[in-house]
Amino acid sequence: MQDSQEYKDKKAFFEKVITLYGRNVVIEVLQDSSVEVHKLHMADSNKQDGAIKEILSLASKRGVEVTYHAKNVLARISKNAKQDQGVAIDIIAKTYSNAKEIKELKSFKLIALDGIQNPQNLGMIIRSCAASDIDGIILPKKSSAKISPLVIKASAGTLFKIPIYFCDALEDILPSLENTKIYALSSHATSTIYDVKKSEKSIYVLGNESDGVSPEVQKLCNDSISIPMKRQVESLNVAVTASLIAFMA
Repeated sequence: MQDSQEYKDKKAFFEKVITLYGRNVVIEVLQDSSVEVHKLHMADSNKQDGAIKEILSLASKRGVEVTYHAKNVLARISKNAKQDQGVAIDIIAKTYSNAKEIKELKSFKLIALDGIQNPQNLGMIIRSCAASDIDGIILPKKSSAKISPLVIKASAGTLFKIPIYFCDALEDILPSLENTKIYALSSHATSTIYDVKKSEKSIYVLGNESDGVSPEVQKLCNDSISIPMKRQVESLNVAVTASLIAFMA
């Protein structure tokens, strides 16, 4: 029983660990004392140049554990051999939680992302939501942009200021959320964002940049809503749409 609890605690801890890569990103992370660092990974083939020296110096000052790996092993850790520049860092994102925790919330207004592929869009969505009254973002692991240096840059430092709930797919979590109004954003919907009535629990699903909300997720929604458009404009960028929803009264 104790071993089982230890395993659960360990799993819960590593679910909150996000791995970033690239020398400039790692330096920025180490310089930000508000970001909790778990471990620094270095390729043993790195030359001791200015950036590497600075990284090791910052890690030493913060007491961060440093591990050295063969370059191919580091590539597996960073999952981006072409851009990791021989360094990766594990950070502990306290605002990154399993979507199952949403069930424990008494009220919420969330934005769920269905197949958002562009890292810059994801970063801008995070930024808009962090600045608004949105209570969090549901981010599936499958068919979605991952938390990366590009996402962090686009979020302009707001990544860790809003809860992000992860799941494998929206189909795994949406059916289990009782008494929740779930709206799919669609340019073809006859109901608009102005027709939405306030409820204690609501989720707004934003779909893929090209295809919109998938048919599988659409079936799990209570209704589809659109943003009224003028001058024959067909649609808005998904990050702009998220901003409008986030600040919707």
